[in-house]
Amino acid sequence: MRLVRQNGEWVRTVRGRALLVLAALGVGAVASGCASDPDAGAGREHGAPAAHGQQPRLAPPAQALREYAQRLRASQAARAAAAKRWGLAEVPLTAPAAPAAKARPATRKGFEVRGQAELPPVFTTVPTKDKVVFLTVDDGAEKDPAFLRMMSDLKIPYTAFLSDYLVKEDYGYFKRMRDHGVALNNHTLNHRYLPGLSYEAQRHEICGMQDVIERRYGKRPELFRPPYGNYNRDTLRAAKSCGVKAVPLWASEGFADHMEWREWDKDLHPGDIILTHFRGREDWKGTMPDMVRTVLKTVTDRGYAVARLEDYL
Repeated sequence: MRLVRQNGEWVRTVRGRALLVLAALGVGAVASGCASDPDAGAGREHGAPAAHGQQPRLAPPAQALREYAQRLRASQAARAAAAKRWGLAEVPLTAPAAPAAKARPATRKGFEVRGQAELPPVFTTVPTKDKVVFLTVDDGAEKDPAFLRMMSDLKIPYTAFLSDYLVKEDYGYFKRMRDHGVALNNHTLNHRYLPGLSYEAQRHEICGMQDVIERRYGKRPELFRPPYGNYNRDTLRAAKSCGVKAVPLWASEGFADHMEWREWDKDLHPGDIILTHFRGREDWKGTMPDMVRTVLKTVTDRGYAVARLEDYL
């Protein structure tokens, strides 16, 4: 068991899992290794004894520390209640604070095309030493309200890659997603196999979806994922011409009842991108909340937290 700093909070780790330290003695005591109460000693205003049943008045720094600890305690309690409500065996770990400098991922070896250095990089893992992974959800076929509630309740970040032929059935569903801070990115207009198309046809698919997302949701995406993960040089040239900066693929894939792996060791690694889809019982052995439970169990059991992809790129 040891104490580490995570997301600006002191946490106790047990077998790789983080437990928020919210002792009544306050965060400052944990940070210093001192077991004294921040209400005591120099922090207390002299001549200001507490009324019966009330906490003593504190000097501003100590009061701020107390209020911060109370907010942490309330936040962790709410997350634990949400985890129980959604059927999770354990509370998901909290991601650390976003890095001050964002990563510049290189194209994964073997994924290059001719002239790759001048084109958006293609990668499956984001360079980081943080024990975090990134959840991405593709296409937009299933529009399950329970998924939106679950991710909001649990405060799990994720990134969507959308195709217009599915999204247009209910643009409002994805607007609600955006309003909760989810980044909406490009997965083409019609989810076609891009290497089989001409440069101009590929550009229409990619730039057309850029236009839809900007018009409907107010921001032109910088991330693009080709359907099926298939692309050629024309794909990346077209994407760059439409304002795409990077092409994240994936290292593993989540389903309602299992995970599938790209890597030989069938494990997670810092910065791995997890793919899943907007799917329901018609396609899966379960629902989107079932998928979230499967992914979060895998991630949490291995001591990882889910972080926001855009915070690292």
